[in-house]
Amino acid sequence: MAVPTRSSLEELESKIGYRFRDRRLLQRALTHRSWLSDRASTLSESADNEQLEFLGDSILGFVVSEALLLRHPAEPEGQLSKWKSHLVSAAHLHRCALLIGLGDHLLLGRGEERNGGRGRKTLLANAFEALIAAIHLDGGIEAAKGLIKQHVLDVLPEPGNAESIELLNFKGLLLEKTQELGLPEPAYKMLGSFGPEHAKMFTAEVHVGESLKARAEGSSKKAAGQYAAQALLEQLEESQSTPDRAAANTADQCD
Repeated sequence: MAVPTRSSLEELESKIGYRFRDRRLLQRALTHRSWLSDRASTLSESADNEQLEFLGDSILGFVVSEALLLRHPAEPEGQLSKWKSHLVSAAHLHRCALLIGLGDHLLLGRGEERNGGRGRKTLLANAFEALIAAIHLDGGIEAAKGLIKQHVLDVLPEPGNAESIELLNFKGLLLEKTQELGLPEPAYKMLGSFGPEHAKMFTAEVHVGESLKARAEGSSKKAAGQYAAQALLEQLEESQSTPDRAAANTADQCD
């Protein structure tokens, strides 16, 4: 892949809600070592994103720990540790990277490209950490916190709600499933709200292409979108399992 164009970088900046002063930092965060290996004679090895990944990992751990403590001061340390473990995991960061289309902007070597590197969990999780570090170096810790709060911490339950956050990132799970099945990217829209101000409920709908859709209600716009994604994800998983059950029934009849 060629060096990302200005429009490509601007597209990514729009998705993450941050504009770089020095776009060289952004480009470095997007550069995998395999891309440099193909050009070893012309570029320094330090131009890849591995050092940024190292820094981003530390920044992420600090910001997540601080946010958990401030948001859920009554929760025991064990619960906070469980939530943190999920939030900084490669699986969660992979979904965060997918939701901003990070893989589309990476600089990969030819071999990594052929092997599906743009969707590979570890590679995308590492690139997301490198992006955190690049923003920190360009705009400071508050800018890095902005990215983390918007794209990593958005699955946190509301204060006082101890439900498992492992079950709250259905948007990311649905995106993974649609990519796995070669389906269009999910599109969300709010259909409205109802109920009194102190107990307002919101309705959201998600579409995948023209034929697949689901809607759900939640106590916030974010919750409604997540539950709509959950409903459509269940539809997709059920449709996948139906042929398997049919085949199993046929086999039983043959026996």
